[in-house]
Amino acid sequence: MSGLKLGILRLGRVAGKSKYALLDERDISIVQQHAIEPRVEVDKNGNGARIYAIAHDIGKSRGNGRYLHEFLWERHKGGIAPGWKVVHKNNVTVDNRLDNLELVKDDCTVLQQQDESSGAHSKNRENSLYWITVTQLLGDPLEMNYHHFNKWYDFNGDVVDPAGESYIYYECHYPPCTRMERELREFSICGRCQEVRYCGTSCQERDWPSHKRFCRERRRHTRESTPDR
Repeated sequence: MSGLKLGILRLGRVAGKSKYALLDERDISIVQQHAIEPRVEVDKNGNGARIYAIAHDIGKSRGNGRYLHEFLWERHKGGIAPGWKVVHKNNVTVDNRLDNLELVKDDCTVLQQQDESSGAHSKNRENSLYWITVTQLLGDPLEMNYHHFNKWYDFNGDVVDPAGESYIYYECHYPPCTRMERELREFSICGRCQEVRYCGTSCQERDWPSHKRFCRERRRHTRESTPDR
């Protein structure tokens, strides 16, 4: 990472945790005219969901937002011709460094899948630039001040009620991990606070030093009987 200059944007909370976008330092200036927010995209073919960074002009509606990776590609490389799309080489959809973006033919409608069962893949993930960078942000004070994750987003990026019937997918709560559920409620939930979910025991154990500072045992609400008077 010597000599490498990066920019980190805090996107906000989505899918149960704070999300960050990684980009080249030269592109940080876009925040002067654009708001950058997270958006969950659910694959219509049932292959799970992904989180993307969306950029929209400050002062305009969120409906005019664009994918940050497409915005940056056009900014530095030019327009995107019909039948082509910009993808993330390392499969981390919030790592929007230009070196991580690639223009490919849009002939596949299925989301790329991460084979997390592979030990080699896990090793590559942990050695990735995104993993290393976000690890440095563990213990985010904003996470500590707002330990209840009550905001949930649907595939349009709109806040929804988790008790409703909207599709709500969780991302592994360990900050560097970008793995998302392929099926609803696939990940295991913290048995103590009943608020955060993890893709496996490895990420849960690594997140515990940070999570334990605000993990509180969930109280069971019981209806007390009122004696007759």
